[in-house]
Amino acid sequence: MNFRRTLREDELEINLIPLIDVLLVILIFLAASTSFVRYQQMQLALPQAQAEAAEPQALTLAVSQDNQYALEAQWLSGANVDEMAAELRKAAAGMENPLLVIYADAKATHESVVRAMQAARQAGISRVSFATQGTP
Repeated sequence: MNFRRTLREDELEINLIPLIDVLLVILIFLAASTSFVRYQQMQLALPQAQAEAAEPQALTLAVSQDNQYALEAQWLSGANVDEMAAELRKAAAGMENPLLVIYADAKATHESVVRAMQAARQAGISRVSFATQGTP
């Protein structure tokens, strides 16, 4: 007699087909319920400036596209901030609270315009304005 018991281990097996079916249904549901939004660039409406008549005690400083400066229609010899400040101080002598109007070319660099503003600050001119082109 054979009283020995043989233990037979059942092999476990994972059936992947129902798992794939469930994942496919979830994928179809997500694809059908997702809304695609296309983001656009920011739309800006820039304001138009209305030019006012220049005040009688206004100094004009023109900045060309090649970084040349002209103060009251006279070319400035150097583009150095200290020399420009000295010229502005001389032109503003005798004026009470002078206004500097900067006419900068559209292709002038920011550096040249900032240099003109720095020269105005060194010359003691606190009122600085920029000339703009009016709407037609």
